[in-house]
Amino acid sequence: MNTEDPHNLPIDHYILNQLKFALARDAESATPRDWWIATSKAVQSIIIERMIATQSVHHHGNVKRVYYLSLEFLMGRLFVNSMYSAGIYQDVLAALDKLGLDMDTLRREEYDMGLGNGGLGRLAACFLDSLATLDLPAVGYGIHYQYGLFKQEFRNGHQVELPDAWMQYGTPWEIVRPEYTIEIPIYGHVENIFDDLGNYVTKWVGWQKLLGVPYDIPIPGFGTQTVNFLRLWESRASEEFNLEAFNSGGYEQAVHEKNRSETVSKVLYPNDKTESGKELRLVQQYFFVACSLRDIIRRFHKSNTDWATFPDKVAVQLNDTHPAIAIVELMHLLHDEYKMPWDEAWGIVTRTFAYTNHTLLPEALEKWSVGLFQKVLPRHLQIIFEINKRFLETVEARWPGDVEKKRVLSLIEEGGSQMVRMAHLSVVGSHSVNGVAALHTRLLKSELFPEFDALYPGKFNNKTNGITPRRWLLACNPLLSGLVTSKLGHGWERDLDKLRGLEAFADDPQFQSDFMAVKQANKVELAKVILHDCGVEVDPTALFDVQIKRLHEYKRQHLNLLHILALYRRILQNPDAVVTPRVFVFAAKAAPGYDMAKLIIKAINAVGAKINSDPRIDGKLKVVFLPNYRVSLAQRIVPAADLSEQISTAGKEASGTGNMKLALNGALTIGTLDGANVEILEEVGGENIFIFGNTVEEVNALFAKGYKPGDYCNANEELRAVVDWVGSNYFTADEAPGVLQPLRDNLLYHDPFLCLADFESYSQAQEKVSIAFRDKARWAKMAILNTARVGKFSSDRTISEYARDIWKLDPVRIP
Repeated sequence: MNTEDPHNLPIDHYILNQLKFALARDAESATPRDWWIATSKAVQSIIIERMIATQSVHHHGNVKRVYYLSLEFLMGRLFVNSMYSAGIYQDVLAALDKLGLDMDTLRREEYDMGLGNGGLGRLAACFLDSLATLDLPAVGYGIHYQYGLFKQEFRNGHQVELPDAWMQYGTPWEIVRPEYTIEIPIYGHVENIFDDLGNYVTKWVGWQKLLGVPYDIPIPGFGTQTVNFLRLWESRASEEFNLEAFNSGGYEQAVHEKNRSETVSKVLYPNDKTESGKELRLVQQYFFVACSLRDIIRRFHKSNTDWATFPDKVAVQLNDTHPAIAIVELMHLLHDEYKMPWDEAWGIVTRTFAYTNHTLLPEALEKWSVGLFQKVLPRHLQIIFEINKRFLETVEARWPGDVEKKRVLSLIEEGGSQMVRMAHLSVVGSHSVNGVAALHTRLLKSELFPEFDALYPGKFNNKTNGITPRRWLLACNPLLSGLVTSKLGHGWERDLDKLRGLEAFADDPQFQSDFMAVKQANKVELAKVILHDCGVEVDPTALFDVQIKRLHEYKRQHLNLLHILALYRRILQNPDAVVTPRVFVFAAKAAPGYDMAKLIIKAINAVGAKINSDPRIDGKLKVVFLPNYRVSLAQRIVPAADLSEQISTAGKEASGTGNMKLALNGALTIGTLDGANVEILEEVGGENIFIFGNTVEEVNALFAKGYKPGDYCNANEELRAVVDWVGSNYFTADEAPGVLQPLRDNLLYHDPFLCLADFESYSQAQEKVSIAFRDKARWAKMAILNTARVGKFSSDRTISEYARDIWKLDPVRIP
């Protein structure tokens, strides 16, 4: 009989036990995937012990928690990060070596969790990491999507979307909690009836039931015992199988309810170009917040009976407008179900919620038609109208007789059809509204919501975004993190400002050599990925010029493309010119219904195919578009980047976090004065960044006087040539004529994001990049100082500010 204390077993024993008892495998028959699962479960078992201890302390202490509601959590892979957070990476490495296994082989078995799309979801994941690391009691809430956004492939340069079946074979990191299943109502209609006390009341009736089954993913903190969790809701039918219909031969009817209900959590971001897509999107949003709020209230009632203390125990952060319906849902629960008077309920709601805005683009602010609300959430629509009526009374008191102010501020947009403005609802129903970069917050107050700022002085505040250094340096760049630790020791992983200590070595030739050797080794590894994924051989000594982010016109991947074409043309016309060899690396997904973004992908791939096969340029330029951009791919690209392209139109990017990840890993930024670029400039110094382009004020002035993109082509022969060139059939000879013509026409006649207005300034900045890169010592110093000076952009700093200023949340140390 084995009498060993399981808590003291070596990790290789943990792994072997999991292999045997969880997977029914022995060491001889186990596949690499079996070993990955067994190792993951062994790591998870250590984390779960800490999670149980954490939740026990939080429960018995009746602590205040923050609940982070987000439709996206872009978690990436958890295998290596979980080991680092648990402090057992080296132990697991030794255990795998003892078992004859390779860490890199096993980590490749993991599939990225398909729970998010872009920066919004990745920010949420970084925040969860920091919340646990800072010992802040927290729960993340989202949706347990069966399919992620999509798996991207390129066919003849065109984006093709395939299902991202990340859950096909399950994941070892989650725990299903059927005992906490939530039942929520949806659809139906509203009736006015007399209740049991003889009061004439509104009642929501005829609704259908939807079940939410929670799945928990433990989130361990780094250098601490705290383990919080992310709870994801999966939709289930209340009646999964109709046996009577089945027995009478109605096989499809027998499972109809099951299939319809499970569609809710089936896929991240259904195509909302159709009415059914819009309806599904609204249902998704309501489903996850309704489940989450009922779960929060259940937890609150375990230790509390006085509703007045609810905001003292519960802080809810809305990550953009997707969860905004939570404001109405909590009013519904308090007022309708718990019979709380309206003013008392509204007081609790507005002390509980806080809202983070992530966009300055008016078209990106969510609105739902009143008709759709009436169909899906009829009672909630009534509550919205009542909130709006009372709110407009406040507006009238502030600006008597000002109809225009009411029109601008109303939660309901009037026009062809009435629309519910979810951003307005978020502002009115929250006690705090924050932007995510200093510039973004200023524009939020001055351009997007100036009337709200005047009405609610002090409500708007800034919380500049951040990234977790545990994933974006320690785990993704072990060579650089090892070099940093050799100079500074440990501690920077939890206090990124300690990287300032590297400034002392910025002029040291030996440290410069070591730093750039790390960069070169990472570029060699990325070159292998490029060869494998794109079939293109690249020179790792060339400048790696990287633009990796969601594909959108305002992010201006097509401005980058115009510069590539200009370089290509210059080399063709002057083969003896001094050219800094470059590898242009793109990675991005375009939304399936976003035709222009998909056309830009096609254009980049077409131009790249021509350049990469043109012997006349002797390999001086290479252009690659890595398919299926995801967190794990970003972790391969970021450490290898020399130049970070952050070239959005000024005033359009809320913050950006890719800029922070790349700078932290020693990439120099070329960018506009947009989003967090402004603050990166302040931190690293103007001599260590390449700034170009029109400012926000200049952009506004251009549009105010009537922007004419053709004027810039007429004044610049090179620009006119490359714009015409990209729209010709030169790069798409194997396809029908005019494939890229819409891109050329869009630039020449519309150019809504000022690519042509910024082209000359961008080209000049790129020339400065080329000159600097050729001076190896200067470039090394600039790269070192970028790494050394971006400590401000740790998500630990961001979360500390949220906890102090918005949530009033104290850390709780776990013994």
